[in-house]
Amino acid sequence: MTAPSGRPLDRPLRRSRTARRLGLAAAALALAIAAPAAAAQAKVRHAAPAAAAPGPQPRFGDPQSAMGRVGDFYGAYIDAVWDRGSGRLAADLRAEYLTPALRKRLAAWESAQHADGVLRAQDVPQGWRVGYDGSGAGHASSTVRLQWGNPAHPTYTYLAVQSDLATKKISDIRPK
Repeated sequence: MTAPSGRPLDRPLRRSRTARRLGLAAAALALAIAAPAAAAQAKVRHAAPAAAAPGPQPRFGDPQSAMGRVGDFYGAYIDAVWDRGSGRLAADLRAEYLTPALRKRLAAWESAQHADGVLRAQDVPQGWRVGYDGSGAGHASSTVRLQWGNPAHPTYTYLAVQSDLATKKISDIRPK
């Protein structure tokens, strides 16, 4: 048997063409199946950041976490001072979350500075954030960031807050 060009047809050549055609058909089928799945994954990847857009973020808490208690205290304390001035709720929060020795030191500082010792300021911040700094010798250290001024161009102050791991009470607050 010869090809139209007059060359003899080789059986292995015919088989290799058939194998190539089958391979191409299999590859096309695989692409037809895989392409929609890849496109769906790409859409999901692009959609995820939109779900994480700025806005109210969830808050979590753990009553056994010293840092969580620092965050709970600062959130409640700032709300109390913002809403009602430095009334009874702020004093109750101090009694619940601060050690007696710290309350005594804060009272002396406030008398001398004419400012709120918990915030180390005369005003109330616009926001706050707490970060963990480490622990050792029975204490946990946190950094509290207080946000002040215009939300578009905020300024920040930082406080070093120490908590007693046994009681979870705040035992020291200092500017950082």
